[in-house]
Amino acid sequence: MGRRIRQGLITLAVAILLAYGAFLAVIFAAMHQPVERFGRVMSYLPGPVFMVVPFEPMWNRARAGQLEVGDPAPDFALGALDNRGKPVGDGRVRLSSFRGQPVVLVFGSYT
Repeated sequence: MGRRIRQGLITLAVAILLAYGAFLAVIFAAMHQPVERFGRVMSYLPGPVFMVVPFEPMWNRARAGQLEVGDPAPDFALGALDNRGKPVGDGRVRLSSFRGQPVVLVFGSYT
């Protein structure tokens, strides 16, 4: 009977490890998606999941990028706001529209 219990526990442990690995693979694949889609996936996860998944190293690996020092910045568009937080013009500004000019990007609140 002891051998059977041990074998059952080993089988259970292997099944749990496989399920955990599959779950990590799904999260890692989601991290490669656009941030909005990744956010939607994450919104379905309960809080305790964040204690058992190594999010920071996975995120750093998934979002590493390929830029080297001296490479031109990739083009992107951001919402344009005035000093009251209202959209300006069509509401979008592309980085490429400033090519050849110094650009400072400020992310976050400075108030």
